[in-house]
Amino acid sequence: AALDKVMVNRTTVVVAHRLSTIRNADVIAVVKNGVIAEKGRHESLIKIKDGAYASLVALHSSGGQTV
Repeated sequence: AALDKVMVNRTTVVVAHRLSTIRNADVIAVVKNGVIAEKGRHESLIKIKDGAYASLVALHSSGGQTV
């Protein structure tokens, strides 16, 4: 979308809650309790059993809400 066009050939830091916003990023850093818990591409992070990113994707896919 519009953000994808702006980010071409640039270093961009995106803070997002929507997984669709970051799914195609070169590097995704999952911050948990102020510390980077996981870092990598979507394809790698989604495979980490019980990982923070995989848990967020599962919650998002199920339509679950966090408080």
